[in-house]
Amino acid sequence: MMSPSERPSEPGKSSEPGEPGDELAYDIAVDPEVDLAVRPSPHPWQVLREHAHLVPAIAIGGATGALARFGVATVEPHAAGTFAWSTLWTNLSGAFLLGLLMALVLSVWSHTRYVRPFLGVGVLGGYTTFSTYELDARGLVASGHPGEALVYVGVTVACGLLAVLAGLALGRRLAAPLTAGADR
Repeated sequence: MMSPSERPSEPGKSSEPGEPGDELAYDIAVDPEVDLAVRPSPHPWQVLREHAHLVPAIAIGGATGALARFGVATVEPHAAGTFAWSTLWTNLSGAFLLGLLMALVLSVWSHTRYVRPFLGVGVLGGYTTFSTYELDARGLVASGHPGEALVYVGVTVACGLLAVLAGLALGRRLAAPLTAGADR
């Protein structure tokens, strides 16, 4: 068995794969352009410094989305422990809009810097509400309606995924004529 000082600095460089005692050796084809070095995650403050220019767009978008959610909840209020139609509508429409937005951002607005942070993270992040959805489901269980809570959770998740797919499909359909000219 090799001592740590005798082991190769990179697996597979100076020893044969499968050499007894060398658990670092391997024999796979690796693209030389791919960097396989494991790096530690950057500190959150470093990430914030690198992306600080996005914070105002996300904050303004988040405030806008939260106000829109408040508007929906005001138009269609519900009592605690009852089915939360306004939360369901908010999350499903937000999922649809997120799918639509992502299709357009990836094809039509791929060159823009602030559309996705403002609309996707900010507006739609502030508009949709996973925490309220969970609180509403808990309220249904606490008020003696566990079956209704299960339906609420299932409908929200299943229809939310379908809404994202529908938004993506519509976004791709809308983007097709806009990007067709760019391919020429």
